Amino acid sequence: MDAFRDAILQRGPIESFALKTVQDFIQPQRQTKLAQDENQMLENMLRTLLQQLVASAAQSGEQIMQYGQLIDDDENVNGQIPRLLDVVLYLCEKEHVEGGMIFQLLEDLTEMSTMKNCKDVFGYIESKQDILGKQELFARGKLVMLRTCNQLLRRLSKANDVVFCGRILMFLAHFFPLSERSAVNIKGVFNTSNETKYEKDPPKGISVDFNFYKTFWSLQEYFCNPASLTTASTKWQKFSSSLAVVLNTFDAQPLSEEEGEANSLEEEAATFNIKYLTSSKLMGLELKDSSFRRHILLQCLILFDYLRAPGKNDKDLPSETMEELKSCEDRVKKLLEITPPKGKEFLRAVEHILEREKNWVWWKRDGCPPFEKQPIEKKSPNAGQKRRRQRWRLGNKELSQLWRWADQNPNALTDSQRVRAPDIADYWKPLAEDMDPSAGIEDAYHHKNNRVYCWKGLRFAARQDLEGFSRFTDLGIEGVVPVELLPPEVRSKYQAKPNEKAKRAKKEETKGGSLEEEAKGGSLVSAEGTLVGGSTSEAEGEAGRGESEAMESDAIADTPTPEEQQRLGGSDTDNGQEAGQIEDTETEEGGLMETDLNHPPMPIS
Repeated sequence: MDAFRDAILQRGPIESFALKTVQDFIQPQRQTKLAQDENQMLENMLRTLLQQLVASAAQSGEQIMQYGQLIDDDENVNGQIPRLLDVVLYLCEKEHVEGGMIFQLLEDLTEMSTMKNCKDVFGYIESKQDILGKQELFARGKLVMLRTCNQLLRRLSKANDVVFCGRILMFLAHFFPLSERSAVNIKGVFNTSNETKYEKDPPKGISVDFNFYKTFWSLQEYFCNPASLTTASTKWQKFSSSLAVVLNTFDAQPLSEEEGEANSLEEEAATFNIKYLTSSKLMGLELKDSSFRRHILLQCLILFDYLRAPGKNDKDLPSETMEELKSCEDRVKKLLEITPPKGKEFLRAVEHILEREKNWVWWKRDGCPPFEKQPIEKKSPNAGQKRRRQRWRLGNKELSQLWRWADQNPNALTDSQRVRAPDIADYWKPLAEDMDPSAGIEDAYHHKNNRVYCWKGLRFAARQDLEGFSRFTDLGIEGVVPVELLPPEVRSKYQAKPNEKAKRAKKEETKGGSLEEEAKGGSLVSAEGTLVGGSTSEAEGEAGRGESEAMESDAIADTPTPEEQQRLGGSDTDNGQEAGQIEDTETEEGGLMETDLNHPPMPIS
């Protein structure tokens, strides 16, 4: 023991003397690693030495982590107890001694220290968190460290030592893996022992709305145990009526921006208390406190989120209750949004946290599966063996497999059911169901938003339903759906009018007739290519235009109509097919010849 006491007083790096000191004291069988009985003997000696150092520090009145401070070569100030812990931690890290020895010493040190000294001890633990969290040390001492932290939490006051309790909880969250089941409340048990006590009888000589006071603080009974609301409907009715009274009061007494800035959370950080102050004398002041209102409203949102979360337990409420819960939730969010300062930002942050909380709820419901996954090791081939590359008949595995299937089933490629286009009515049926208002399907989930689905449907409509395909330009993709698939209240919007086709045909017929008249009113060309009618030069006057119009009208009048041509062709039985072939030519030449005889040719400039 004296050798270790002298060793921790030495200056210089620990690596230079730590292992040699153990070997001189134990004289182990192996030079680098102690046996089980040797580890036990060393641990007993170190625990006794630590107890003596703590007793000496207490007698001197110094803090235990600063007792016997030394200045080493690097000008670092270390006490004797931190120096001893560093030596043991080095030996455990290098696996010279058993890995759980350092955790046992830390547990003994916290048990022997006052709460003031425990803060310094825990500061040392936080500084060595990376080394203590290594796998070779963590596996040996995780239970001891968990026990040490839980003992500290039981000794601390949840009301006065809030910061220190938070440090311990944050350390446990970082030290243990995320999937550690010891830190997970799998059954979702609530801490019903956290009771909020308030006055039951009205005070004398103080004008306070005591009914509102009792109603306000009675809500904490339901916030403490939300599962009690699902056991009986009467409790939910009582809770909803009490909550309505509180929300009405918040609505009637809105806070101004000045009041919100005066009671900001940053200024209250130094005097923050984990428990509510429930004195009736403070009721009026608390209602004017924006942070106090936010605490109550946030508790409401957490309660609503629990009641709506699905799970293994039967928490389903009646539909009327769920509707009332939804309305209360919207009202609470509106109050949070108008509560200064920065109400909208605060509400957005709360909604984000509650949304992330759903992921943890499902993770716990699934049994807390581990997040950590071992990496897949790539097995490299042996250096002495050469892997022979497999050769395929048709270049790769897929083509060779397809060819082998064709050999086994020669009719597979000629099967009519191999590639079959669906019926147009069956294909558009999902979109028709989306268009039904009674289905209640939101627009974001409609099939019309699927580009691939719409593109395939247009291809099918172009092949099977041209009439529906033509409605795409005016009515969009929903107009392509067959009318008979649509519900009656939607069908009238996409159904074509009865006389629409007739009007369209008449319009096309009228347009065709006008084009024919324009063609007939154009210029006439003779068989030899000489221009006979048409526009004349500017040198010719109105007389020339009159003669040209008369000549054109005579030529048109002498030309037989199609009915006359058919009658002439039918009566000429002697000529047969040859008469039908030269009929048009003879008619045209006859008309031109007659025109030449009756009218002199017009000069052409």
